[in-house]
Order: sequence, then structure tokens, then C-alpha cells
Amino acid sequence: MPTAADLLGEFEEHSPAGIRALLAAGVSPTAPINGKRPIDVLIEMYLRSTRFAECLQIMLDAGATLGDPLLEACLLDDNAALRELLSGSRENLTRKLNPLCAFTSCRGVTALHICAEFNSTRCAHDLLDAGADVNARADQGESGLRGQTPIFHAVNSIFNYCRPVMEILVNAGADLDARVRSRLWGELMSWETVVYDVTPISYAQCGLYRQFHRREEDVYSNIAYLHRKRFDTEPPIRNVPNNYLVVGH
Repeated sequence: MPTAADLLGEFEEHSPAGIRALLAAGVSPTAPINGKRPIDVLIEMYLRSTRFAECLQIMLDAGATLGDPLLEACLLDDNAALRELLSGSRENLTRKLNPLCAFTSCRGVTALHICAEFNSTRCAHDLLDAGADVNARADQGESGLRGQTPIFHAVNSIFNYCRPVMEILVNAGADLDARVRSRLWGELMSWETVVYDVTPISYAQCGLYRQFHRREEDVYSNIAYLHRKRFDTEPPIRNVPNNYLVVGH
């Protein structure tokens, strides 16, 4: 008999068919996995893909709950639900959310930060149109490891999945000189890392860290884009890190 723990493999691959099959076989959508709600495990995992929203919706339809309509709308990129929430309360533009995240910490962030982290482009557009601050700061936290603006969530995403929302934010006036004293990456994960004194461009370059697992071509494509937008010139890249390590170079 499959158990809730079997959902982990399907979550890891964002497999709607696999999740449906396990739920149909009797797996509970709410039974804890290592002490966490399955829906929270799905959200905090590292894959970013167009199948995420479908996987999340399957879990919600099966009886899982998030308990926060604003977070739910942003994660599903459900801009119709978001517009309804915004019409009911403008506070939703600034209210802080706190999901755990595999990469850039999402503790004490706004809805726009969530959209940047998960490439929810429709909701990002609607939030900006409604007056959301493109340079809103996340809460600092007791140890000062946060305080980032939404653009930080999009500059080095896995498979460069969040490049579209990165460009949306830049075109909306994201401050590419915004500086953060320290950034927490992979909070509570085995790859948890603190990086210091970063801007969006230098944080994009952090994608070259081994624990970030980002493709060099994506890292330099993002750096070039951000550099052009900030300085109106091509970045003076003379050596691609690790190039000298290529066998036969």
C-alpha cells in the first residue's frame, strides 16, 4: 500500500499523473511527510516547471489546504482570484507571506516576491498594475539574512525558469543597484548558504557556486541582460569561471 512518502518522487518531478495515481490508490493528501504537510513539501522543493500549478491544484482538489488565499493565487498564477483578493483589500499588496523555499528565502515576503520565485507572470503583471512596489523589501529577520527585493528571486532560478518574470520586473523599474547585506539561500536545506553584500547582478553571478547548480550559459545570459539594462553596455567578461578546467582546453 503506497503512503504519503511516495508522493515525494512525484513532487520532485512535478508529475500530475503520478500524484493522481497515488491519490487514487488511497494515499492521503494531508498525512504528514517527515512532519510536514505534503502540500508544503511540494511548494518548498527545488523544481520549477509549468507543471507545478497543476500539481498544486490536484493536491488542493484532493483536500489539501494552504490556508492563505493570496499565497494560493500567486502559486497557481491565478490572476482572476488575485484580482478578487485585491479588490477586497489593498493590504494584499503588502501583506507578508512565509512559505519555506528551496532557494532564496521566502520568509516575510510580499506576493510579488512569490511571483518572482515561481515565475507567476500573470499575477506579477496584475500586482504591478494594481500598484505593488517592485522594490518592496522582504523582512530582514532577526539575523539580517533577508531584506531582498523581488528581482533577487528571479536572477538565478533553476533552468533559468524565472527569466520571464525577471524581465517583467526590470521593465517595471526594479532597482538593479538594490543592495542586501546578506542573503540566505536554501533555508534549512542541506545546501543552505549565506552570501554577503549582494546586488541583483552579483546575486545572478552566485549561480556559479557549486551548490546553486545553475548552467553557466544561463548565468552569463542573465548577467549580460541585467548589465545592459543597468549600464547600457555589454559586461566586460574576459574569462568564464571554470573554463580553464575543461578537459583538453
